[in-house]
Amino acid sequence: MAVKWGVIGAGGIADRRTIPGMMESDRVRLAAVMDIDESAVKRVAEKYGVPASYTKEEDLFADPNVDAVYIATPVYLHKKHATLAAEAGKHILLEKPMALNVSEAEEIAQAVVKAGVKFTQGYMMRFQELHKRAKEMIDEGALGDVVFARAQLSCWYPDIEGAWRQDPAKGGGGSLVDMASHCYDLLWWFMGDISEVLAFCDTLTFKYPVEDSSTTLLRFASGAHAVVDAFFNVPDAAGQDRLEIYGNKGSIQAKHTIGQVAGGEMVAYISRAAKQYDPGQEKTALEVERQEITAEPYNMYRAEVEYLSECIEEDKEPEMNTAAAGIYIMRIIEAAYQSARSGRAVAI
Repeated sequence: MAVKWGVIGAGGIADRRTIPGMMESDRVRLAAVMDIDESAVKRVAEKYGVPASYTKEEDLFADPNVDAVYIATPVYLHKKHATLAAEAGKHILLEKPMALNVSEAEEIAQAVVKAGVKFTQGYMMRFQELHKRAKEMIDEGALGDVVFARAQLSCWYPDIEGAWRQDPAKGGGGSLVDMASHCYDLLWWFMGDISEVLAFCDTLTFKYPVEDSSTTLLRFASGAHAVVDAFFNVPDAAGQDRLEIYGNKGSIQAKHTIGQVAGGEMVAYISRAAKQYDPGQEKTALEVERQEITAEPYNMYRAEVEYLSECIEEDKEPEMNTAAAGIYIMRIIEAAYQSARSGRAVAI
């Protein structure tokens, strides 16, 4: 039997990605949508044939036909909406980042525990099929000890009047919180706990008061390093959204796997023989095997909704994208901004 979902914040990413993913699934039924923009919520309801639409969140939370809610409102409203949803007994899929700060994220987690509802967060890239294959290879030791990684997520996001992501009071920051946070979560999943953060944030191209340029250096508890580059001022077609993972036995190289669209390309280069020092630094050595990594593309937004739906149906606690994980990534985000302000590395 399908889980009945409501959507809070029916425009933007909900209309563009998540609701279409819901509509693909037999495990999900979209029962209600809500947005403060009456014309927008009416358009979305008609577009997807949704039986109920609201302009007040409390009306959706009171709807007995809604089992779970997907919250896609601006970040400054996350604590309010997630807390109200929990108090109403609704299970929650909350868009990232979890809140404006760690303190708010912890309040959300407390409300979820008190209400006994299930909670996951919208870091959907863990459900990307090629990322899942990369995770399996890393865990199996195919790369040996991972020593370095790079994750890139950039786009073109010019000055737009009224855009909440360009208002620090509503979004909490710019390209770092909005896009680098996806990469932090992905690399944490691949490589384990992060021990130190050094970040640079600047506004180089546009006029809004949040950063359009961010670069982060991460050190992991294992000793491995990583770089995350997330920019709002790179033309979409120019950014390849690279993912690179290097170990002492090989590497994984990917492009177009980080982002909103399923698919992309991924290749592994694996050493199959004991290595000796090569003064010629031959890059085409025969003992390195090139492997195409393939997986059937699957809608990540559909997958994240189906995952929580499965947890609800089977009454099991989510293990992926939990509230604790959301709080952890908020700590990394806060450390990165602290580092950018101070010019110093910040320990986690």
